Amino acid sequence: MKNSLLLLVDWGMGAMIIGVFAVVCIAMVLIVYSMSRNGKSATNQEEDDTKNG
Repeated sequence: MKNSLLLLVDWGMGAMIIGVFAVVCIAMVLIVYSMSRNGKSATNQEEDDTKNG
């Protein structure tokens, strides 16, 4: 019974889908990190402009 269940699973395709999911997650984390760094530098620049004049 277990042998027939193992034949229904394509392990290569599953591993590929997990790999694609991991790449997408890493890309999203990098995008959010980049956006947060850009936002902080813009906020700091605005604060400097208001202090200087």
